[in-house]
Amino acid sequence: MEKEEIMRLLVDFKEKIVENVSKVIIGKEKEIELIIVSFLSGGHVLLEDIPGMGKTMMIKAFAKTLNLPFKRIQFTPDLLPSDITGINFYNQKTADFQFREGPLFSNIILTDEINRATPRTQSSLLEAMEEKQVTADGKTRKLHSPFMVLATQNPVESYGTFPLPEAQLDRFFMRIKLGYPTKEQEKTIIKRNITNPLDIIEPIADGEELDNVLENISNISIKDEVMDYLVNIVGETRNKTNIELGVSPRGSIALFKASRVYAGINGRDYIIPEDIKAMAPYVLNHRIIARGVNRIEDSIELIEGIVNSVEVPLESI
Repeated sequence: MEKEEIMRLLVDFKEKIVENVSKVIIGKEKEIELIIVSFLSGGHVLLEDIPGMGKTMMIKAFAKTLNLPFKRIQFTPDLLPSDITGINFYNQKTADFQFREGPLFSNIILTDEINRATPRTQSSLLEAMEEKQVTADGKTRKLHSPFMVLATQNPVESYGTFPLPEAQLDRFFMRIKLGYPTKEQEKTIIKRNITNPLDIIEPIADGEELDNVLENISNISIKDEVMDYLVNIVGETRNKTNIELGVSPRGSIALFKASRVYAGINGRDYIIPEDIKAMAPYVLNHRIIARGVNRIEDSIELIEGIVNSVEVPLESI
């Protein structure tokens, strides 16, 4: 494919996904775009907000739009690791043990209220999210491709929740908050929810198109001075006196991947500083530990301040 065709493919893919999901989730085009970036980067998303903000509905609409197999896991305090990874059971008909796949064996996984499960069950997701595989009874099994976990989380101060440990948070590519709708948006939401909103959307992406999009993401380039800008931003999170834990190299890689996809779906085959600026608050906000910063809004504001303090390359990119 020619360069122009590739760019048009990426832009068209983004636009039609956003348009389709927006039929269900009103006024959240930016958040839908962030989920697309995470998906095309091979990453996972943590949606953190109070109950009733449309987190679960958005994920269901996204999976239906892509026409990919979808599974939902409701996390509760009594959920066991084997409930999500699968279990070996004795089949009396065959007189042998067989593996029954858990809900992780799908393409799009919704883990609803992930912080209501115990740390033991939360940690069972680590291998699946990082290595796209699960190990049960000593045998490792590959998960389906593409594989994406979209988790919802209630604020930590909510009753009956277990805060996610740093190692679990770092596996998420982005942490996003939906926020309240405007008055006009809320009126539209009420009208559309008279019937099931998911009934009004149809799958609009096929496997061949998705493969083409994923295959061409790697063709997007970055210049050395822009890479320096990215690394400088990450470095600043390690030098601030009020930040106890800065961004790890995994976070640097995630920021590069997100910027690359963001450039592509906006019609460019190269990364510019504005791509990094746009992605940094969502890719990095959950990868730091700062004194007096607990809410996602405060973390995003802190990252935005760091980004604005780093000198932008002046050379024409």
